[in-house]
Amino acid sequence: MKRALLIAIPYVLFFLFIILPLFATTPSAAAETRSVHAQDEPYFAACAREGLNESECAGRLIWFKATAGNDRFHTYVFQQRVGVLIDWYRVLRSDQRGDRFRAWGIINDPACCTPGTPDCPAKSLDETYGMDWCPGDEELLGYVGRTGYRDPACDFRDAPLKEGDEHGPADQRQSACDLKFGTSTGALGIRKSPNPRFDKTAWQRLNGSLASWAGYNRPIAAAGAGEAARSHLQDGTIEPPFLIGTACGSCHIAFDPLNPPADPANPKWENIKGLVGNQYTRISEIMVSGMPSNTLEWQMFAHARPGASDTSAIPTDQINNPGTINALINIAKRPIFVGEQVMKWRKAASCAGSSDETLCWCEPGRDGKCWKKSLEQETVHHILKGGEDSIGALEAIQRVYFNIGSCSEQCWVNHLSDLRQLDPQQRGFGQTPFNIGQCRRDCPNFRAIEDRLPNILDFFMSAEAHTTDLRAARENQRRTTMPEARYSEQDLVADLEREFGENAVARGREIFANTCARCHSSQPEAAAGQFASLDFHRIDPGNGLREDWMGNDRNISASEVGTYRCRSLHSNHMSGHIWQEYGSETLRAQPPDANVREPGDGGRGHYRNISLLNLWAHAPFLHNNALGPELCGKPRHTANDFYAMRPRYVDGSSRKLLPPEQQPACFEYDPSIEGRYRLYKLSMHELLNPAQRAPKVTLLNEDITLRIGPRLWDGTAKEKLLGFQLTIPSEIDGRGVTAGTLGNFQHKQFIVDLVRAKTGAQELEASLIQRFGEDTGGKVLGDLKAIADELIGQPNALVEALKARPHLIKQVYSSCTAEIENEGHRFGEDLSEADKKALIAFLATL
Repeated sequence: MKRALLIAIPYVLFFLFIILPLFATTPSAAAETRSVHAQDEPYFAACAREGLNESECAGRLIWFKATAGNDRFHTYVFQQRVGVLIDWYRVLRSDQRGDRFRAWGIINDPACCTPGTPDCPAKSLDETYGMDWCPGDEELLGYVGRTGYRDPACDFRDAPLKEGDEHGPADQRQSACDLKFGTSTGALGIRKSPNPRFDKTAWQRLNGSLASWAGYNRPIAAAGAGEAARSHLQDGTIEPPFLIGTACGSCHIAFDPLNPPADPANPKWENIKGLVGNQYTRISEIMVSGMPSNTLEWQMFAHARPGASDTSAIPTDQINNPGTINALINIAKRPIFVGEQVMKWRKAASCAGSSDETLCWCEPGRDGKCWKKSLEQETVHHILKGGEDSIGALEAIQRVYFNIGSCSEQCWVNHLSDLRQLDPQQRGFGQTPFNIGQCRRDCPNFRAIEDRLPNILDFFMSAEAHTTDLRAARENQRRTTMPEARYSEQDLVADLEREFGENAVARGREIFANTCARCHSSQPEAAAGQFASLDFHRIDPGNGLREDWMGNDRNISASEVGTYRCRSLHSNHMSGHIWQEYGSETLRAQPPDANVREPGDGGRGHYRNISLLNLWAHAPFLHNNALGPELCGKPRHTANDFYAMRPRYVDGSSRKLLPPEQQPACFEYDPSIEGRYRLYKLSMHELLNPAQRAPKVTLLNEDITLRIGPRLWDGTAKEKLLGFQLTIPSEIDGRGVTAGTLGNFQHKQFIVDLVRAKTGAQELEASLIQRFGEDTGGKVLGDLKAIADELIGQPNALVEALKARPHLIKQVYSSCTAEIENEGHRFGEDLSEADKKALIAFLATL
């Protein structure tokens, strides 16, 4: 019997693998920081408009342009090693430039153009391989298919070192070449470099012309009906003309709420800010743009709403946890936490007395450029939704570059959990900690960014991150037709009170102070419970910023706030996990939420209280953008209409999608001032009236066919399959199957326990009782034994076995069992209708 089970196990393993996921000089001095490239002129003009100094301007340019070498990741590693395909042509093709914002939420680069249009230097799409022509391409395009390209970052002129820098006074920063800028793809934050291995003849033969990518991204027929096909995006035999990389700005660059574009598809430079956060980006769909929708990869990545991204999707912790892209506002006023225990690397002048490179390292060829690792008390911010990345602001910025693919091969890909590895004794069964010291030594891109982190942090603290108040937005709007127009705070209050009732703003302030300020105020009086004296509009005379950050950044238990808890269970920062070195010891020592059924060790099970600054411009709400109307772009090309593919509203009992005629209408992308304000009001109504919310759940929107068994590649257009195929249904027992159900399924533990049910039942029983209690543990053991018996000689039986016991996937072996994505945060639901309107009116003034 044991032998028969072992024969069946490989089929089990194949099946279960596939159902898984897969931040002094004068402002004018900024001009002296310029690189020599004309393509940077709009960026320096923006620095001048915002009054940025040298360091802030340098940080801005890096934030907008530096890929830190992740073009290899997005072209090769992600596609060929992780097995998730990005179709960059589908996303960036120039003949659909006018539809990009509506389809992908992309902010078009104002300096770029579609070849053949008036005044565009490129006259045909063949010249640009189907992509936009952008400044710098006059040189870059000549290096497609050959070596010798000099990256524009090599000419980047650094701001002077900070006075007193431990690694000064000589400038010993890593070469700026390793920032790797390339040129724009036509989408802000997405950059391209020439591929020296590109073969023009092979490309024309495959695609028919230089402008076409039709053969490159055409699906290669699979062997069985309904199976998901792959393409040359993955096979590696055909090289594309460009290597595509992303800068941090790819998600954070957005339209300025104070000065939105008249046409979102054709913005001007003055319409663009780098820190607001793009609430329309469909970065998740971009990441799987080369996958058929009936693959697990597409179903699991493409579940995040516009403006949200699952930052654990690549270093998968098998927890379904998309979160919004942070709006970086008034960072100088963001709360800090003193005396937290942090183990990290700090700048040092020498490693005298230490020969252990794991604790101290000096960069070869540099004079006193050393780093020491130690456990010390630090003053830090609480970053990310659950307070993770809490070892310092500079390090939190650095980690963003790993999250978007930098240094993957040198540093962290080998620390991911290999979803194929199901032997707990082997490397890759679980995550292992990424090593910052090793990465610093081995990845020059790491050092290039690290040496300039103070510039990026200065940019975070700059005027570009200042508040974007509704009063100022409306005044700007009036000035477009009447340049001398004024719109005062009193004018705003008067308009709000005409809309929401007499004395609404003053009444709303009182309600906010007594109901909301304990979480959403950073003033010391709020922490002390002295709400009556709070002034939420007080200005710091030193820097002109509002004193109150409108959030305290303290953690609150997931059960108290009641929102979709899966994000709070994020585990990549835990000891032994990949981003261990980016979490503080204080964070990890935080006790779990006792009212959450899932494990909450390692500091999990909490959300930080977010800032409500400029709430009018950042709806929908909650950490996953689930509270408020669903956003949609309604692109002209219906193949990119992702909302139509994945409606969210379900029947509360069956978890089945509501019929199309009962689905509430989506809110079409509208970044205008009044469009944002309208969305704010609708979202506030849902926030304060939880009983009226239609439940939202992300379901599988089609069955998924999986191929199991050996495959033969014949080198042309066909995969021939020997073995069998399985189908994951989008419904089980009349209930819809959620994306979270699959994403949260702990398949490795399930398989280990399944084997142990036959090979060590007594030890397994003790383990199950310890994990689940005597009653549940005994039942789980019985289920596992029965499944093991059913699989002997018929591995196909696993599907039916699990369908008959859905509690094993949805509860027992789930990292999170939450389903309703827009539940919770019921604070304020008992207010009268007049008081709810008053609160909406007051919050619009912040």
